[in-house]
Amino acid sequence: MVFRTAYRVTGNAADAEDVLQTVFLRLVRRTSDRDALEHADSYLRRAAINTALDVIRSRQSDRTVELTVDVPNDDQPELRRELRRALGQLDTRSAEIFTLRFLEGYTNGEIAKMLGISQVLVAVIVHRTRKQLRKELKSYTGR
Repeated sequence: MVFRTAYRVTGNAADAEDVLQTVFLRLVRRTSDRDALEHADSYLRRAAINTALDVIRSRQSDRTVELTVDVPNDDQPELRRELRRALGQLDTRSAEIFTLRFLEGYTNGEIAKMLGISQVLVAVIVHRTRKQLRKELKSYTGR
């Protein structure tokens, strides 16, 4: 689950493996944190998203060249790459909620429960984030 989540955010298997290792190392260090263990599924998913976003952000700040292998049947690799770039520029909470909603398939209610916030706040953040991403990706979507 951690690898899959990280891969959806980063689009790169090597980065997803790095995220996987980082997340589990953090969990081992937090074994005394009873809350993290009781809600391990939620913790792991959120940690995977946030760590993957950190990888994207660091890649953007390093200005390194990314080596990628095109996935068969990926009909819009440029759009996916730009979406990852745009996600990396969002604030952490917005990127996390967007990822949970649209890449992981959770409902607003499930996200609200996971994050301990209201469902209305989740809906507002989703709406604003989609609007922002739509503006950033306008040249790719034609909208």
